[in-house]
Amino acid sequence: MSENYDLDERAQILFRHLIQSYTKDGLPVGSKSLAKQSGIDVSSATIRNIMHKLEKLGLVDSPHTSAGRVPTQAGYRFFIDSLLEVGELGKSAEQTLNATFSGDKTSNDLIRSASGILSQMTQLTGLISVNRPARVNVRHIEFMKLSDRRILVIMVINSDQVHNKVIQVDRDYSDLELTEAEKLLSQYLIGSDFSSAKKKLHEEIKRHKDDVNSIMASVLDVMGLVCGEDSERDSLLTSGESNLLQFAELSDINKLRDIFATFNQKRDLLHILEGCSGATGVQIFIGSESGYNVLSDCTVIGAPYRLGNDVVGVLGVIGPTRIAYEKVIPAVDLTARLLSSALNTQK
Repeated sequence: MSENYDLDERAQILFRHLIQSYTKDGLPVGSKSLAKQSGIDVSSATIRNIMHKLEKLGLVDSPHTSAGRVPTQAGYRFFIDSLLEVGELGKSAEQTLNATFSGDKTSNDLIRSASGILSQMTQLTGLISVNRPARVNVRHIEFMKLSDRRILVIMVINSDQVHNKVIQVDRDYSDLELTEAEKLLSQYLIGSDFSSAKKKLHEEIKRHKDDVNSIMASVLDVMGLVCGEDSERDSLLTSGESNLLQFAELSDINKLRDIFATFNQKRDLLHILEGCSGATGVQIFIGSESGYNVLSDCTVIGAPYRLGNDVVGVLGVIGPTRIAYEKVIPAVDLTARLLSSALNTQK
């Protein structure tokens, strides 16, 4: 929460208009411009005095190249906590979101759609983390021969998560051999938790040193990756990274390179989103509140989505600090609620 700044109604009105103006064009806001926008019947000198007070409180700053003011990180935090009036999304946006999460879609499709629609609606970068389930139940395993000694492994885990992985083998295998491998893997894995069944399968492979078991060993390695044993427990999907190019404050090539490297590396963003997992609604990290210098000019807004009573991930957006919070916050909130509803009503 922000500090409890002692601002009268006139100062609050001017500060709100300053935020709105800077959000729109990213330019420092002068006293004359504020007087015109706010409609308050006071002189420019009075407005300058109020701006001076806001600057002393640390809510605005005056760039060296301009007499106008811009909001600080503390200013945005105060605005969000005390002055922000969150609006409605509008019928058109709500219809778009409802359409996105309707129809017969798998969990993976719903999750991917959430990141994309958020990016599209907000013109920011959409984020969504996916917590890998603690228990992985295998429902189906199938092999398909490809060219160049490659085999397509088709796996269905839990309710509907389909994973297709290609493995490279050292010789050509007959259809009969592949069928035998499918049967043995199915015998141990289907209906069982993967982690517990894997140990028994490795013991079976050691007892039988034939070529078919070499296929199964490769499949188990691939499944270990799919089931999260050899990677980060959480994964991250992003959409609309190029949307950040439209903001002048993020256009420095070195700054963009560092931000995009953070997208690729994923760990830091996952850590930030993890901070939203315990929230009852939307959580907002402004600038250094994220704990990462590379995101000092950015805001991350996230909200958890649930399967039953369990949080299974966090979705949100990342953009510059001067985003339209009154529009982005309800978009993130409604998307999280609709995704949760869609996941919980799947057959």
